[in-house]
Amino acid sequence: MFTGIVQTKATVLSTEQREGVLRLTLSVGIQYIDKLEIGASIAINGCCLTVVKFSAAENQLAHVYFDVIDETLKLTNLDQLAADDKVNFERSMTFGSELGGHIMSGHIHCTARIDDIINTQDNCKIKLALAPQWQKYVLYKGFVGVNGASLTVGETDANGFWLHLIPETLAITNLGLAEVGAQLNIEVDQQTFTIINTVENYLKQSR
Repeated sequence: MFTGIVQTKATVLSTEQREGVLRLTLSVGIQYIDKLEIGASIAINGCCLTVVKFSAAENQLAHVYFDVIDETLKLTNLDQLAADDKVNFERSMTFGSELGGHIMSGHIHCTARIDDIINTQDNCKIKLALAPQWQKYVLYKGFVGVNGASLTVGETDANGFWLHLIPETLAITNLGLAEVGAQLNIEVDQQTFTIINTVENYLKQSR
């Protein structure tokens, strides 16, 4: 489980296609692997991945390795990663952790395309285009996970929704580096997802 409070940006060192999996190697500050174990879960751009290997490196950095299966690559933007790209990095929750965002599973539902970016002096507005079947789960002032960041939904319309980002979010996450046309990982709020599906199924059975 994750909170959607991104801890840092990691740098992609390499992506290597192997039989059935993509080996993803990241570089991150060594403090972020404190008490890390093989098999631990880390959210990379919001996608829950399993650590298969890690090691200390030079200059207070560490290397962390993941194997990403084809199904994950189909649903996320991880298949578009290349060396030197920045990814959002969040270790899984521990008992007693502060829950500053909202509960997230790291199971990506879909991706959304950036259609517009409007920068102002104090914040940034990003318009995301979302497939129609997922739009009903994104509600004004509700929660949504975008590349692993827990964010509040701004205005919505039939084609997508807006995000309003403060400088702190832009600095800590890779959303400040995103460009028009980029695909971002989306995890809809699980409570909203469950309630809407339950009500729809009930109404179908009532007919």
